Amino acid sequence: MADCELVTKCLFFNDQMANMPSTSNVFKLMYCNDNFPACARFMVRSQRGPDVVPGDLFPNQTDRAKAIIAG
Repeated sequence: MADCELVTKCLFFNDQMANMPSTSNVFKLMYCNDNFPACARFMVRSQRGPDVVPGDLFPNQTDRAKAIIAG
């Protein structure tokens, strides 16, 4: 599978987690490079739009993403 199409726009992929570089790299490997449909940020963005994605939503917070999607 290819990289996520949103990597150029995602704060996790663009190293805005400067104070947590190791965590950021793990998320990139786990979600951005192969498994992006499982990313909470991708889920919310694709179903509700980019303006609904909270800045503090981590890729692994799928339960929170489902709650946001449900409205």
